[in-house]
Amino acid sequence: MSKESDFQEILENGINFGRGGERKDPNEGKVKTKAKKKKYITGAHGSGSAKQKAKYREQRANRHKK
Repeated sequence: MSKESDFQEILENGINFGRGGERKDPNEGKVKTKAKKKKYITGAHGSGSAKQKAKYREQRANRHKK
């Protein structure tokens, strides 16, 4: 392309600095987990390992309380 046709194209279309194309999903690629939900923290959903982890969390929370 010649400089004149580049200049004409800029006049007609404006300058694109690479923004505004496709918007990416902010949650794309993230792993969804239930580990921080209340039922899992308290062990209320029925899993034996979750109940055991909840017991350890409770013991750790009460460790320095008198």
